[in-house]
Amino acid sequence: MSVIWSPALEPDAQKWFQTAASLTRDAFAPLAEELDRDQRYPWESIDKLVKSGLAGMFIPKEYGGQGAPLRATVAAVEEVATGCASTAAILCACQLGAFPVLLGGTEEQKKKYLGAMASGTATSFALSERSTGSDAAAITATAEREGDGWRIKGEKYWIGNGGASRYYVVFAKTDPDAGGRGITAFMVDKEDDGVEIDELNDKMGIRGTQTSNLKLDTWVPASAMLGEEGKALRLALKTLNVGRIMVSAQSTGLAIAAYRTAAERAVTREAFGKPIIDNQGIGYKLADVATELSAARMMLYEAARAYDADEDVQVLGAMAKLYTSEVSHKAADAAVQIWGGFGYCKPNLAERLYRDQRILEIYEGTSEIQRLVLARSVRNEVEASVKERAA
Repeated sequence: MSVIWSPALEPDAQKWFQTAASLTRDAFAPLAEELDRDQRYPWESIDKLVKSGLAGMFIPKEYGGQGAPLRATVAAVEEVATGCASTAAILCACQLGAFPVLLGGTEEQKKKYLGAMASGTATSFALSERSTGSDAAAITATAEREGDGWRIKGEKYWIGNGGASRYYVVFAKTDPDAGGRGITAFMVDKEDDGVEIDELNDKMGIRGTQTSNLKLDTWVPASAMLGEEGKALRLALKTLNVGRIMVSAQSTGLAIAAYRTAAERAVTREAFGKPIIDNQGIGYKLADVATELSAARMMLYEAARAYDADEDVQVLGAMAKLYTSEVSHKAADAAVQIWGGFGYCKPNLAERLYRDQRILEIYEGTSEIQRLVLARSVRNEVEASVKERAA
């Protein structure tokens, strides 16, 4: 039995895990240091993701994908993250762009955009703005009726796969006075007139990914509307429920990589005549990481199972995202500490993992937002219980 708990994967999920493991070992991990150093988007890795089916594994078969359940998808993402956090993040950004179409698209939209994604033409999720991240209802981008379509104006920011994707799910206010109830989603093609990407973010970590802005003064036809008018905030939140589980897979994969490099260093490095793992300060640190990482993986795979069973994952997904991202922080920190001075310098895996990890506690909802979601859920549950007893 491995010290770190491992899930008993179904045969189909095991197949996808093995595909991800082979590609990670032979292609993604060997490239990770170069991508970080040069801040280069790995088009050669995208080609491998598409040809292997990993890029579209969560897309239903009728739209050109593999129709894999979420448990299989997180197993693949987690394994990729053990070798290259950037490639895993790219996979998750593809999912984040696909799910609004899956959840709210017409049959024609699903065939067009999901089919394109399965063959390598990605869609990105464009909700956040420079001054509105967690407070999604406060977005300022607008869409006004113009002819038989809509004029979209504004700027989006923090877009995963930004610039590398062809299509964008853009959230804009069609009723600025209605707050969150006035937000509508539209499909936008970056090749259209009035669509511009002029800034790529220079990031601390996951530097093989591409994150951009999106400036908009463009017209789209009525058929570009995704879902119902004024109902897009709900669509975004449903998408983020799944996205949080995917980030959890990134988190546990990175934590596994950090644990492995830290444990190997602790066993092979000697000080004061013995391996440093025999010192309680080091051995106990690794014991804690192993325990919390095992618990984090259990929560991740339970959240994915619940989603596949069509259960409500708002609470469980928030818990998984919060816990796994913070466990990955502890694992990355432990790796740097155990490697000592070498862990603080490039090129060292522990140093890169430490920088790659930090975003996991920020995107798809910060740790503070996850705690807010959970605190509200606690309050709602207790209030309902009190009312029931009083009745």
